[in-house]
Amino acid sequence: MSIKRIGVLGAGSMGGGIAHLASAKGFEVILCDVEQRFVEGAVKRIAGFMDKSIEKQKMTVEDKEAALKRITITTNMEDFASVDLVIEAIFEDLEIKKNAFEKLDKICGPETIFGSNTSSMSITALAAATSRPDKVVGLHFFNPPLIMRLVEVIRGYYTSDETVKLASEVSRGMGKTPVVVQKDTPGFIVNRIMMPQFLEAIRIVEEGIATPADIDTAVKLGLNYPMGPFELMDFTGVEISVHVADYLFNESKDRKWNSPEPIKALVRAGRLGKKAGAGWYDYNK
Repeated sequence: MSIKRIGVLGAGSMGGGIAHLASAKGFEVILCDVEQRFVEGAVKRIAGFMDKSIEKQKMTVEDKEAALKRITITTNMEDFASVDLVIEAIFEDLEIKKNAFEKLDKICGPETIFGSNTSSMSITALAAATSRPDKVVGLHFFNPPLIMRLVEVIRGYYTSDETVKLASEVSRGMGKTPVVVQKDTPGFIVNRIMMPQFLEAIRIVEEGIATPADIDTAVKLGLNYPMGPFELMDFTGVEISVHVADYLFNESKDRKWNSPEPIKALVRAGRLGKKAGAGWYDYNK
């Protein structure tokens, strides 16, 4: 089996980015979300990013036109009936994702592979909502998908070797480097390492040891990271860090995953990061 047609469920920053990446690399893409304005907005963003690539001479006008023609937009999941692979990139809520996989299972052909872009949640639990657990796999792209080079390919309990192989090939076909997570463990590789850093950085602020700006500077210059923890939380969405930490805590009951009060206060105040104009930092000044 070869993957030629990819359905992307969710047209937010991740879903839109994955659709952009896949279409630019020659895959036929069906991009679906619950409202027309979401999918149209994603295509508008994709076209804008492609225009910047043209300005930098990394893409031609003809390349852009061909890539956009490979994207079909829809608000009807039934249009995924003929795809070879669905990549789910919707809200990080296990029950919402399971509900989507249950619907997809009834729509798609028996050979269709289901991939989830979840950053932490159980692939095995998602697979249990389908009749094809051997064809369900984690495909965790990183934000922004066009730039970040890694894809975590995560095995669920029943994920077959063939599914892992095809998911890895698709990742490479999109120009990414796949790493295989052999056990379906909360947080996988990157978030299991990154989340303790986020939480400890917040505790350093909470204890009055340093400011977010100074911590970001220390991490960038001392560890050679491209972004500090507070910049990265604002970039990805402050609430996402809380959702991931809560999931890790609920799965393990280990208090080390407890979200400190300062980040909860930001979420309550609607300071969700760059997209909201404010998070740990203010962006409207």
